[in-house]
Amino acid sequence: MDIFELEETTMKNIEVKPVAIIGAGPIGLAAAANLAERGQSFILLEAGSQVGHNISDWGHVRLFSPWHYNVDKAAVRLLTKYGWSAPSPDDLPTGQVFLEQYLQPLANLPEIKSQIILNAKVIAISRKDTDKMKSKQRENNLFVIYTEVEGTMQRFEAKAVIDASGTWGHSNPLYASGIWTNEEQSLSEHIYYGIPNIQGKDKERYRGKSIAVVGGGHSALNTLLDLAQLKDTDSGVKIMWIMRKISVEDAYGGEENDQLEARGELGSRIHQLVNSEKIQVVTPFRIQKLSRSGEKMTISGENNEGSQDLHGIDEIIVNTGSRPDFTFLRELRLSIDQATESIETLAPLIDPNVHSCGTVRPHGERELRHTEKDFYIVGMKSYGRAPTFLMATGYEQIRSVVAYLAGDYETALKVELELPETGVCSIGAAPRTGGQSEDDCSKEGCQSIKVITPPKSTCCS
Repeated sequence: MDIFELEETTMKNIEVKPVAIIGAGPIGLAAAANLAERGQSFILLEAGSQVGHNISDWGHVRLFSPWHYNVDKAAVRLLTKYGWSAPSPDDLPTGQVFLEQYLQPLANLPEIKSQIILNAKVIAISRKDTDKMKSKQRENNLFVIYTEVEGTMQRFEAKAVIDASGTWGHSNPLYASGIWTNEEQSLSEHIYYGIPNIQGKDKERYRGKSIAVVGGGHSALNTLLDLAQLKDTDSGVKIMWIMRKISVEDAYGGEENDQLEARGELGSRIHQLVNSEKIQVVTPFRIQKLSRSGEKMTISGENNEGSQDLHGIDEIIVNTGSRPDFTFLRELRLSIDQATESIETLAPLIDPNVHSCGTVRPHGERELRHTEKDFYIVGMKSYGRAPTFLMATGYEQIRSVVAYLAGDYETALKVELELPETGVCSIGAAPRTGGQSEDDCSKEGCQSIKVITPPKSTCCS
């Protein structure tokens, strides 16, 4: 067999292999639906014991975006074929309702269910018999996904990989430097990362406690509102709000002038709580150290005047965002931005240092490419540490990527994204090197998306 026959045989072997999807959350299941609709074979690997496993952690939280932004079009077409009754498009589901009424029915469709492997933790992905250093014939080699399934190592071969594993479970730490320390990890029993169910199963944990909430985004605002509600019935609850923002007003957003009514209302409610002194605000404050003395914790840091210690804290709730996990991708050639840890091509569109617009210009397969051909990171993980991801963005990413993998290159290039405008561009931000300034956004980027004003909501997606 000569070299040309060998290459032809190799390509035929690749074509019969499936596409591997990592993560059975909303974006991973959307990938499965799009691949199934196009008659493409796939396997879906989920580390948890059920689809949407991470959503169960925040099932009590209500989404900002209504149903019609939270479902994938191909998934809806498949579900409808089996008699699925779509929820009212303008309703605002909680995470649990979203899981029960959409993700679980989708995962149970015959086109998808048999291809899902649960309790499958991906520990590494590589090219077959090819490490990261080797370039010759690299693109002609299959991907091998090394996976722990029920405690046993299993290998899966795939012609392409879609990483939709998200960033949940990889919280940013307390420290202003962004570094994890033994001090913080040793006190993990008294630190919660995310939005606890304060009105439900976590209520007793916070009764009568002095609680520090760290972070200035919408997760922190929702946590504070829940704690304030607990304080209404328990005077022993003390709430401290720690941020790095220059002033607390920076966290309120546009309030009544905000283009998103729900976000504006959220800021207004927090504003009222601060004015009523139900919440003690500490900002700007950059956390440097965490320690424990007896039954209480002390948070030490820097403010504009110098050093400061915050004493007498029982519990800490961390709402400082999350970051992607690349540890299982070390043998692949990735194109990752050094600042945002997003896909390199996306960084100028979403870097919060220079781009405060809530909307992001439409993008698809072409922007999501890595040096490693036929490998894609999609969904929240594609945004790295940037906080502005919406599920609808992920669904459009998937539509384009799957079209490309199926050979429909024309459809892959088309833009079909419709998003609500979720913010106002700030003025005077410095442009990113090689990127786009805020002025560019106001003139070009934000206007390239069809703007739709969403109805009132109480949380975020």
